[in-house]
Amino acid sequence: MTIFDTPTAFVRLEAESVDPERGHTHPISLTPEQMAVVLSGITVEEPWAKLPIYDDTSQPHRHPAFTEKEVTFFSPLLAVALSKATPEEVVTFYQSRYLSGTSREVTSGGLFVQGEELHIILANYRSPTHYSADIGVADTGDDRLTPMRSLAPQRGRLEFAPPSAKREETVSGFASMFKRNHRELIVLYKLLAPRPLRQPPTPSTSP
Repeated sequence: MTIFDTPTAFVRLEAESVDPERGHTHPISLTPEQMAVVLSGITVEEPWAKLPIYDDTSQPHRHPAFTEKEVTFFSPLLAVALSKATPEEVVTFYQSRYLSGTSREVTSGGLFVQGEELHIILANYRSPTHYSADIGVADTGDDRLTPMRSLAPQRGRLEFAPPSAKREETVSGFASMFKRNHRELIVLYKLLAPRPLRQPPTPSTSP
């Protein structure tokens, strides 16, 4: 099911293989204000040693993953998606913007609720679509089809503020070898106080 779709951004529901006895806690009612405080709490810690070719050297070492405009845009759409999702579905999101010519960068991922935990997967954070490709070469695949697959190595580390609302995932032994290779945060969303939004999303204001 598509909640919102433009050439540069979308929010969708997609089926996922889950244990029938441990399906996601969907549908669930979260307000846009609750989603806003979650999105605004996600931060990226960039590596201290940056590569000028692949890393944005203008960004501080630690910064929000989503801009204020992105938080305002995505929060209501993600809240609607969670209210319509089934236990077998995840919410996926995507946005793309042109840098120059045919060069684009993509931010995408997914989220789902398990009990009182909101799982956020940021598969791509401003990932270049031409990673390890020749400059000027056209895109060879449709990155809109796989929002939860990383297009390029994801540098940096995801954190959450306040840290008290983040649950650390414990993975050990052989389980760590099979852990999904995308970055995931587990947020105890009920511990967070909602925050107001500046404006509702419309197609003309997509980030």
